[in-house]
Amino acid sequence: MSRRTPPTSFSVALIVALSAAFPIEPTSAAPAGSPELETATAELQSLTDEQRFDGVVEAVSRSTVSAQTSGEIVELPFDVNDLVPKGEVIARIDDARQKAELDKARADEARARARAGDAEANYQRIRQLIEKKVVSKSQLDRAEADMKSARAQVKAAQAALEQAREQWQYTTVRAPFTGVMVERFVEPGEQVQVGTRLATGLSLENLRVKTEVPAHFAARVRTANHARVSVPSGGWLESERLTFFPYADALSHAFTVRVQLPQGQHGLFPGMLVKVAFSVGESRELAIPTRAIVHRSEVSGVYVIDADQRLHLRQLRLGREVPGDLTVVLAGLQPGERIALDPVAAGIQLKQQRVGRSDD
Repeated sequence: MSRRTPPTSFSVALIVALSAAFPIEPTSAAPAGSPELETATAELQSLTDEQRFDGVVEAVSRSTVSAQTSGEIVELPFDVNDLVPKGEVIARIDDARQKAELDKARADEARARARAGDAEANYQRIRQLIEKKVVSKSQLDRAEADMKSARAQVKAAQAALEQAREQWQYTTVRAPFTGVMVERFVEPGEQVQVGTRLATGLSLENLRVKTEVPAHFAARVRTANHARVSVPSGGWLESERLTFFPYADALSHAFTVRVQLPQGQHGLFPGMLVKVAFSVGESRELAIPTRAIVHRSEVSGVYVIDADQRLHLRQLRLGREVPGDLTVVLAGLQPGERIALDPVAAGIQLKQQRVGRSDD
């Protein structure tokens, strides 16, 4: 026969607070005509055992765009915090000098091609004359050398033209990817040189989370290769793209793990602190549908239906949420007990039953 432990002052205070929040007096059966409650049976389930750690959101695509030619900034269409689509112009540099060099390179290339054409024609003419033995072999050799030199000059002119075109294109700076501008280092009218930083941007659709995993969990995290990341909306993002650093930190003795998030915007921003849940095995725990839980102030509970079909509102000590919209119950409920899945309907029926009993 078990001996009842006298209640402590803390437990008495808790009972008083719970009684105020939850009137848990058992009721009689539901009045006639009341709709039947949707119920479920609390059962032990095989759940993924998780360990949660703090992580910091990082941008995978983050880059600083620098000037690749010199000149004066004449246009900056975007500023800090602006969303910049991929390929959009983020800066224009005065292109007067580059345009003039491009025009000169085009003229030089056309002149070289004309000379090459003349040298080709002269070589063919002398070649025909050599067959008639009108000119000497040395003249043919000189014509051939002139033709090869002219062809080389064409290639050089074409290379110079390509370089000039490239320098002219550098006066228009475009976004390498879709992202948000987080820094702008220049203003219109400034003179920039090759290598001058113009702006920094990052993508909000390609993010990852960096966290530290203690050494004694590292092997199991590697084996499971699965993680969940919390989002501000209250949900979780699943990921199986984990990158493990091959060494532990010398001070914390923890391993760095990067969790790649699914592509898209999920309300996360670089620098945010989030929870990262890693699978480290399996365990059998009591879990119930999260929608069955009712919250009153700081107390959580569930409507339990006993063998006499009476409703009780019972306090629970809850654990973690798990996939499948389930919540682990640490205390307050036993396997096999029936619970109401709709706490609102259960509360209404409980009130009706009290009224019916008071009328009796």
